[in-house]
Amino acid sequence: MKDALFQSIQLGKISLKNRIVMPPMTRSRASQPGNVANAMMAQYYAQRASAGLIVAEGTQISAMGQGYAWTPGIYSQEQIAGWKLTTDAVHAKGGTIFAQLWHVGRVTHPDNIGGQQAISSSAIKADGVKVFVDNGSDQPGFVEVTQPREMTKEDITQVIGEYRQAALNAIEAGFDGIELHAANGYLINQFIDSQANNRSDEYGGSIENRLRFLGEVVAAMAGAIGADRIGVRLAPFTSLNGTIDATPVETYTAAAALLNTLDVAYIHIAEVDWEDAPETPQSFKDAVRQVYQGVLIYAGRYDARKGAQAVEDGDTDMVGFGRPFVANPDLPARIKNDYPLAKHNPETLFGGTAEGLTDYPEFLTQ
Repeated sequence: MKDALFQSIQLGKISLKNRIVMPPMTRSRASQPGNVANAMMAQYYAQRASAGLIVAEGTQISAMGQGYAWTPGIYSQEQIAGWKLTTDAVHAKGGTIFAQLWHVGRVTHPDNIGGQQAISSSAIKADGVKVFVDNGSDQPGFVEVTQPREMTKEDITQVIGEYRQAALNAIEAGFDGIELHAANGYLINQFIDSQANNRSDEYGGSIENRLRFLGEVVAAMAGAIGADRIGVRLAPFTSLNGTIDATPVETYTAAAALLNTLDVAYIHIAEVDWEDAPETPQSFKDAVRQVYQGVLIYAGRYDARKGAQAVEDGDTDMVGFGRPFVANPDLPARIKNDYPLAKHNPETLFGGTAEGLTDYPEFLTQ
């Protein structure tokens, strides 16, 4: 059955060698100052180039888009050059890699955005949500997010332009395409989900209005780099960072239909993955498949058997394996050959050095 994961698949104009996706995972190891992707990160991604598709860690599109200390950006020439190290290294190993473009909106703190007030769809604080800061004076650590201000029409126009430029920058940096982060409670999700958006203009209220910002961002990026090089990540049923939608099935089926009209290459659905989390309703998966004709990726609590079954059943076209890729750089080979999987060290996930990043061995070199 696992053979289903090893069929090639067409993604836009790119032919992928298998259906195993390394999804984006924040690792907070960008070089300072400047939040620049570095040679250590290039080695990390190159080690995992046997994935059919790598989606690199969330990468802020502007200084205001940063939610956590030490995450990489893609808005300066130095950052573009830094990412070129990664794309060159992955391509040298025969891999395909997309950049995930990220704006956190309200999920930040002034220490991470140059002392500015965060922006969001609405002036609603994400209560209880904490982010990691390094303000250069106190000990780095977690602090609660602050009250955002509601974005004006001028703000919306500016951020759409920043997404468009970031897409161009990603292509300049050598990425094969981009994934728009519209999930997990960050800025675009703050427009989509009803309990994070209390606007009374054309960007709030109805499902159609709450999806407007998503559509305008995708259209701007598609005009710049082509829709065939764009994927979008959605998280219909998570409550991460305080975003909850009152009617997720209706809202996200409509989002999938909108993205179908925009002709994006794929939709990447992040399923809830905590212990005892409910399964994504089959009726929702069927509805998305009905309204969206592109490539579907699901990521969550998948192992090789469950992932292959999902492909065979037609629920998805590709499967994301997140944490298993941290400690298993050769994950596709391990799946194919039934090699045991190594466990990652949670203490080394965020920040630090090569330890816990590039020092996990392949099975055959242990």
